[in-house]
Amino acid sequence: MRGCSAPVSGPLQPGVDPRGVDRGSPNPLRGLTFFVDPTEPAWLEWRQYSRRHDDNGARLMWRIASQPRFRWFGRWTRPVRRSVRQYLSCVQAVQPGSVALMVVMRAQAKKCHRGYGGGGRREDRRTRRWYRSFARAVGGARVVIGFEPDSLGTLDCQTKRRRRARLKLLAYGVRVLSRLPRATIYLEAGASDWESARRTARLLRIIGIRRVRGFMLNVTHYDWTSRNIRHGMKISRRVGGRPFIVSTAFNGRGPIHLKARSGRVTNVWCHPRGRGLGPAPTADTGYSRIDAFMWVGRPGYSGGGCNGGPRRVGAFWPARALMLATYATGWIRPPR
Repeated sequence: MRGCSAPVSGPLQPGVDPRGVDRGSPNPLRGLTFFVDPTEPAWLEWRQYSRRHDDNGARLMWRIASQPRFRWFGRWTRPVRRSVRQYLSCVQAVQPGSVALMVVMRAQAKKCHRGYGGGGRREDRRTRRWYRSFARAVGGARVVIGFEPDSLGTLDCQTKRRRRARLKLLAYGVRVLSRLPRATIYLEAGASDWESARRTARLLRIIGIRRVRGFMLNVTHYDWTSRNIRHGMKISRRVGGRPFIVSTAFNGRGPIHLKARSGRVTNVWCHPRGRGLGPAPTADTGYSRIDAFMWVGRPGYSGGGCNGGPRRVGAFWPARALMLATYATGWIRPPR
């Protein structure tokens, strides 16, 4: 996508506030065309299968490549301002009138133990600068932003004295991004098989959910869409009725739970086998408080060197992508 040049403003929806913050605002995602990126690994893999006349491989990979997915931006995005501006320009050059889907993942904890401080104050300063640079790059572009996946669920991974600092950091990022005039923003809220709705709602209020459209669920988990709907409704009632989105990228067959002899149940969160793509992205969910089912999670990307995955987090794993496509379903809940 290098060398793309086009305006980055994106489409207008007459009478609809893109931010959608006020109560009673119509769903700002309905009627939009979301960007499908032809430079993503799944698209490139599909093209290779097609060139080799591997019809089955091409058919499976197309199930991923043809759908709008979120592009993730984080500490690996350098320089952030130039990278974001170039991406947004290319979105309009490649698919004019479409809306970019973007994830901000800058403050995510890398480790989880009692002595972990998340980089300390120096890292917090770098993250604040990053938030400001990202916001300047987005400017007046029409975008949808998912803010900091897993950031609230991993809060307890840090030392107690650093947890308050992390919440302040997230609140700062929310304030900065909420000023974007044409950005629809959803804050990370975990998943139905993670934290309680009560605790999640309290943390969302602390970091400033009142400033944005709503929250998102199930970005990195495999739990059923129906369970996340129920969980999301509980959270919504505790945060003033805010709407939400559910990531259905790889929950088409739900989670895998292993039960040990002791009776303890373990949720296989890293590359569980036999899983499939979930319902396709849509803003017509049939639920008044659910703005969309989206693929915020990235089908086929590695979560680390577990269960056969590439050790580098974020590396594309074609075999995993093909497995998810093979077992894809449109199921919202477990079948009878």
